[in-house]
This record gives sequence, C-alpha cells and structure tokens, in this order.
Amino acid sequence: MELRHLRYFVAVAEEGSLTVAAEKRLHTAQPSLSRQLRDLEREVGAQLFTRGARGIELTPAGRAFLDHARLALGQAAEAIQAARRAARPAKAIFSVGFLTGQEVDWLPHVTNILRNELPKIEFKVTSLYSPDLAEALQTGEIDLGFLRVEPKPDVAYQVIAQEPLVAILSSDHPLAREAEVDPHDLEGEAFVGFSDVPHVLRAVVDDYLRRNGIDLQPSHRIDNFAMGISLVASTRGVALLPTYVEPLLPWSVVSRPLKGTPPTIDLAIGYRADNQSPILKVFLERAGQLAAGPAGARTKR
Repeated sequence: MELRHLRYFVAVAEEGSLTVAAEKRLHTAQPSLSRQLRDLEREVGAQLFTRGARGIELTPAGRAFLDHARLALGQAAEAIQAARRAARPAKAIFSVGFLTGQEVDWLPHVTNILRNELPKIEFKVTSLYSPDLAEALQTGEIDLGFLRVEPKPDVAYQVIAQEPLVAILSSDHPLAREAEVDPHDLEGEAFVGFSDVPHVLRAVVDDYLRRNGIDLQPSHRIDNFAMGISLVASTRGVALLPTYVEPLLPWSVVSRPLKGTPPTIDLAIGYRADNQSPILKVFLERAGQLAAGPAGARTKR
C-alpha cells in the first residue's frame, strides 16, 4: 500500500464524488483514480465505497478505514517536516512587538534595519496594547517592543517619536466642520476617557485638560483605542487619541487637530538591558535610523 492510495481514498471520501476528487483535488484522470481505488480495495480485502443516488458513499469498512488513513497521512506529513527541520541548522529567534496599529508605520523600518540579518533568523511579529507589550518584554516573551514608556523593572526605553493627540469626533458632529478644534469647545460634550489600563495615555490627557483649565468628566472609560473609536461612532461623543489611529478610522469618524499646542505622548522602543541577543544588539546600534523615516516624520508633525 502506498501513500498515494491513501490520499486518493481520503479525497474521494471527503468529496463524495470521483469526478470532483479527480479534477479539483488530485488533478488526475477519473479512470486512473478508479483503478487506484480498486487496487486499494484488493489490498485491504474489503469494499470501501458504494455508488449510490447521492454519489460515492463509504461502506462500514470504508468508514473504519478513513480515520486510520487520515492519521497515517498526518503522521507521514509530520515525518517529512521533522526530517526537514533536522536537516536545517536551528535559527535564532527574534521577536518584535508593536503597539496595535503602529506596525503599519514601523515594521518596514525594522525589516530595513535588519535586512541583512533576516535570512539568518526566525523573525516573529506580534501586536498588543502597551501594558501587555511591557509585560512581554519583562518576561522575555519578546526581544523588542514599540510602546509607551511603561515603568517595568529591567526594561530600558529609547524614545523615538512624540505623537500629537487629536480630537476624534463622529463625522456629523458640529465640531467636525472646524479645521481645528478649540479644546474649550469640548466642555459639555460626552467625553470618552481612559481607564487605568492605558495609564500613560490617561496621564497625558488628564494633565493637558488640567493645564488648560478644562473640566471634562468622562461618560465612558476605555481600555484601548478600538473601543474609543467605536464609542465615538455610536454615542457621538469625543475622544483625544494619538495621531497614529487616523489611518484606522472608519468613514463615520474623523480627526481634527487641537488648537494651540497639542498634548503629545512618547513612542519608545523597549528592551531588556540584559538581553544577550546579537540581533537586538545590531538593531540598537542602528536604531538612530528610525527617526529619519517617513513614520517618524508623520508622528512628529
């Protein structure tokens, strides 16, 4: 019995049709497929299929054979992968985490900085919210993070950009007609504030409102920007969010700059100072290139 016999059998059993299995899955002629299945039945010593009004159906022997055939094919595939892994030298793993939404701007710069190293490593990318990235850095789950400056033992930071905050409004909000929004005009509006989870962003917004003598009591508190955008769209409230969310806004929500000097929030690269990864060392030596890219220009406007 050969593996191809098992592949043919499983394909026909799953499709319930010789024609469909032959043409769409196996790319072989139907007469040839029929001969292969007859050969398989002779070797097994039992009839595996019957032809009925609804097409090909499995006999009780065929149903019993199917599970084992699938298992055998799966084990054969695993054996091939194991052999290939053993034949290749192990690659170093380098994991990078991005503040959700920031990978759009910054991932191309990371791959550009590491372009010579990428063929030699297993490069992993993840997207999380800032507190989760800081935790992943602290525990060693990722080597490098693009996040806020979250106080964590053993995690070092380099600020690479300062992002202005903008007013986020529903597209039919009266203030959306303005080129810029006076922050004092936000008083009296339903304000979408922040919970303690994005505490760095909450501190920046609270400080900005306090310095400008603006009293805004949140009608909702959010953990992340996606929740904020959804609430703005559904309640016609307002929120203050970093400019990096602008490309992610749906048609029903718009952003407007704040008049005067807007608040800003730092974006940093974070890493464990005791991380001995040679790839991290290469990246940090070239990290100065990050400020020169278009992402840096956009976030610093």
